[in-house]
Amino acid sequence: MQHVAIMSKAFGDLIPRILSGQKKIESRWSKHKISPWNKVQPGDIVYFKNSGGPIIARAQVDKVIQFDNLTPPKVKGILSQYRVEAAYNWAKQKKCCVLIFLKNSQSVKPFKINKSGYGSAAAWLCAKNVKQISL
Repeated sequence: MQHVAIMSKAFGDLIPRILSGQKKIESRWSKHKISPWNKVQPGDIVYFKNSGGPIIARAQVDKVIQFDNLTPPKVKGILSQYRVEAAYNWAKQKKCCVLIFLKNSQSVKPFKINKSGYGSAAAWLCAKNVKQISL
């Protein structure tokens, strides 16, 4: 399976940190079990793009850990134990978390995708092959 992670610039310029190996975990927090919950597995490929921009990087999934029924103390423990880059005041309101451990990150020739059918607010897309949604 292949995935597209849409990154928010509000959290900083994260893709260069993924490419340098400084950021090794991509975390996704939500109030409900939405993508990538139960959809991302070791060996999958995640493509990265900033919101409104083209895909510019990719990485392989090394490991996945999921948490549900979160409480503020559990969120604080996840942030501390895994050194995840997320703001506690924002994350403490979430009930689910997916930690995606990354390896073999690399730049790709930029390309755009068609998000039709995924919803305008979708921040994680799943496809058998990302070429199916490329423009």
